[in-house]
Amino acid sequence: MSRSVPESASQSCRARPGEIAGLIGEVVRSGVRLGATLDGLTDAEVRAPSLLPGWTRGHVLAHVARSADAYVWLLTVARDGAGPGPRAGSAELARAVADGAARPAVALAEDVRSALARLVEDARAMPAGAWETLVTALAGWAHPAWYTLYRCWRELETHHVDLGAGYRTADWPAGYVVWALDSTLAALAARDFPLARVEAVDLGRAWSVSRAAGPTVAGPGHVLLGWLSGRATDGVAAVPVGRLPVPPAWPLPPVPGWDGAGKPGA
Repeated sequence: MSRSVPESASQSCRARPGEIAGLIGEVVRSGVRLGATLDGLTDAEVRAPSLLPGWTRGHVLAHVARSADAYVWLLTVARDGAGPGPRAGSAELARAVADGAARPAVALAEDVRSALARLVEDARAMPAGAWETLVTALAGWAHPAWYTLYRCWRELETHHVDLGAGYRTADWPAGYVVWALDSTLAALAARDFPLARVEAVDLGRAWSVSRAAGPTVAGPGHVLLGWLSGRATDGVAAVPVGRLPVPPAWPLPPVPGWDGAGKPGA
């Protein structure tokens, strides 16, 4: 199926109750898969380098746990009108990740599981109307509270790969790959990123990205997403053959985004 990059379901104003329940389920399943990997890691292995430059596996895991805490904070704002305490800034989060990275493997695994359990518990208890409340990412862009679930899903799948502990882009669920490609390519199209067309050969999906001159890029969906997210390049082919453009820092804020009235905006 070929099409221009659309506004995906995750970028519309409202999320259906079934979509929210499904997203909670995806977060739970991603957490279970990550937990299975954590159960096999020793103390020495969590102190070993991850696939992220300058970070050990312990840094990645501490980051995942603190990110889940941040999503809980945002859900509390949406539900109660205020956070459960002062919001941690970038410097404070960086210190928390650095401090947590050196803990034993068992402690890191429990931290990740506990943080995710708190997020899932809060999400399941959220009043239906609170999901539409706009909250603000630390980077400054606003989104409805339900988008925290997409952010957490992306966080879990991406950083599971970043551990370099056996979980690969090929292990990403197809539903995650489709959503993340839709979201990423919509953001790139808004920037007129020089790709004429992207084809996910295994998913039967294709996207027209830019009216500017650029290559057509084809490959399995998970490989395309790996390349766009800075995780992998093997298996991506450009026609005509040439140097692929360098994707911007990922992830990108959703496009078109949401304005102060809770409607898609520029």
